[in-house]
Amino acid sequence: MRVSDFNFDLPEELIAQSPPAIRGSSRMLVFDRAAGTYQDNFFRNLPEILRPGDLLILNDSRVIPARLYATRAGLHTQHNSPDPTGRIEVLLTQQLAENDWSALVRPSRKVQPGEHLLFHAPNETNPVLEAEVLTTGEFGERTLQFSPTPDFHAILNKIGHMPLPPYIHRDDNPEDRDRYQTVFSHEAGSAAAPTAGLHFTPEILNKLKQNAVQIETITLHVGLGTFQPVRAERLEDISLHAEHYTLPPATAKAINIALQAGKRIIAVGTTTTRTLEHCAQIAEGKPLTAHSSQTSIFLSPGHKFQIVSGLLTNFHLPKSTLLMLVSAFAGRESGRERVLAAYAHAVRQKYSFFSYGDCMLLL
Repeated sequence: MRVSDFNFDLPEELIAQSPPAIRGSSRMLVFDRAAGTYQDNFFRNLPEILRPGDLLILNDSRVIPARLYATRAGLHTQHNSPDPTGRIEVLLTQQLAENDWSALVRPSRKVQPGEHLLFHAPNETNPVLEAEVLTTGEFGERTLQFSPTPDFHAILNKIGHMPLPPYIHRDDNPEDRDRYQTVFSHEAGSAAAPTAGLHFTPEILNKLKQNAVQIETITLHVGLGTFQPVRAERLEDISLHAEHYTLPPATAKAINIALQAGKRIIAVGTTTTRTLEHCAQIAEGKPLTAHSSQTSIFLSPGHKFQIVSGLLTNFHLPKSTLLMLVSAFAGRESGRERVLAAYAHAVRQKYSFFSYGDCMLLL
């Protein structure tokens, strides 16, 4: 299959630029995988749509304010003699070591190994962070080593910006600190929100539990793969960047019990889906065990899902690997055609698309 097979027409005005006024008020397209049919609904009705005994799994990764702005100190210059030559945008995508991060840098051609970047707080003369560029990669990728600081994340919270996706054509604002974050986020480390989880409210989570839906979590820190467009032409040539994940003991146990009992396991988001299917792949038919590792799994049409039997997800970009994953989940034979038909319906009904948009439940 070719990447172009997953294209669709989307009017610009359907791309949500802000979250809904009330969290949890989104529309939801419910897709019946067996019948290949779909119905319009609302996310608030999720507790009534799921069944007692279902296992719902969330990604509890927390978005960090990963977009920073730096000035160049000049090649191999010292911290105390800066020579700023313009603003550099830095998007932290993954922590590699205590002080080392992978990042996307723009404009990247000016920023080469040995360069020092200085990060300032508003109205402060001295930089609050300094980083040396260690290595370069393709398409603006850089490895940065920050000078040691007592509380790196406290400084990020002070000077960083929420990393809104490029299709949101505005600067981040204080509201995004709350709304571009799930209410159950816990483990800091993502450079983008696991957006299917943005619809949940504490009230909806409580109602799910009252209806005997079991809720567990995994952690997958969303990284570079979210921001890099697909540059291959054929699906077999696509490779994804590795992202760090953790499968906790309680979740591994709950999945093993659910699989043995034949209960449904509903993944909230493509990040959760990829993590669970990766864990199934490395388990090789044995019960899951708690662990932390990395995954670069790419799920495309033809994949046989071993754990996930339901998927809650937002509407995705044309020709994206996430749309390919949803197509794979919708059916091994005609999933792509069915999903594109459902997307065409969503366009006609003026659903909102992408991170701050509406959602789709596939069962």
